[in-house]
Amino acid sequence: MQRLLATAAIILALTAISCEKEKEEHPASDLLNLPDTPYNYSNIILPAHFRVNAGGPLPTAILAHDNTPATNPITDHGATLGRVLFYDKNLSKSRSVSCASCHNSENAFSDSDILSKGFDGGLTRRHSMSLVFARYYQRGRFFWDERAATLEQQVLMPIQDEVEMGLTLPELLERIDEQGYYPALFKNAFGDENVNTDRISRALAQFVRSIVSTNSKYDLGRAQVPNPGAPFPNFTQQENLGKQLFFQPVINGGGACFGCHTTEAFINPAPGPINNGLDAVSTTDLGAFESQPNPLFRGAFKTPSLRNVALSAPYMHDGRFATLEEVVEHYNSGIQAHPNLGPALRDPNGNPIRLNFTPDQKAALVAFLNTLTDNTLSTDPRWSDPFLK
Repeated sequence: MQRLLATAAIILALTAISCEKEKEEHPASDLLNLPDTPYNYSNIILPAHFRVNAGGPLPTAILAHDNTPATNPITDHGATLGRVLFYDKNLSKSRSVSCASCHNSENAFSDSDILSKGFDGGLTRRHSMSLVFARYYQRGRFFWDERAATLEQQVLMPIQDEVEMGLTLPELLERIDEQGYYPALFKNAFGDENVNTDRISRALAQFVRSIVSTNSKYDLGRAQVPNPGAPFPNFTQQENLGKQLFFQPVINGGGACFGCHTTEAFINPAPGPINNGLDAVSTTDLGAFESQPNPLFRGAFKTPSLRNVALSAPYMHDGRFATLEEVVEHYNSGIQAHPNLGPALRDPNGNPIRLNFTPDQKAALVAFLNTLTDNTLSTDPRWSDPFLK
């Protein structure tokens, strides 16, 4: 028995030595493309139009909608660690998918598929929501149904999901401990090499909150005028018409889109989940009601930012619309009389609004939405895959 125990001890020791040797043979420099000095995540200066209200009944500045907690400010090293965690396929059960698999930078950190594929080929229940400007949502809740109260909670949930990534939290810690590049990253971010789920959560949240889009054609035009309603000198006549339709109230011939996609980030600033009339009744997917049993939340969903919306197709929580043209037509003529239909989508008699836009007006609105595209988002090294191919 003593001989067996001694043999087992030797095997365990050799295994540990082998693992440490493997870590030494694959230093971070061999696996990761990270700069010697971390990228700037903590002091990203937003253009003035994001920071200063232009006046009017609805806010244009976004700073008041920041959901960053005082306990988890963005740091350069923290977001760098978060970036590696975000792209690391070792953090899924089959080592085949990462957070970035369902939130691709080329698709505005969304997914081009209607439903995303998990580690074993299973499909998610809803379409992958874009992460652009996730930081600027005043309620601070995440997922289409807002079931995560904070981003710090949200980032750990896909890792544990049985379809998406399939790990338990203890398994997650083991996977991170296996990789030789993490000790230095954790030490830089938090002062020592200790790995725990709180630090993983905080680092991932820092990285996601750092993702902002400020270099679109819209931004170039907005910087030249005093308010978003003024004609943009760099826009075509069609794009300016689409912008006018986006901002104008329905009573004045517009679409009042700005009522639900407010501020320069085009987010829903405060009201929370909204039913936008996709269906007349809610049956299989009850939306935010499933996590927050408020009767008004039945069939209601979080409103995403429209930044880079041309890159994040398909659209809606179930990906039912393949194009922006289909989305515009829904709001033009297809809104259903759901009992919880948002007030902004009802006419004075309580019925779903009908905009009755002409083909030229609908095309103009799509043209305006395309001006929100920032192509630098997918090429900026701060948010790119750090793993060497």
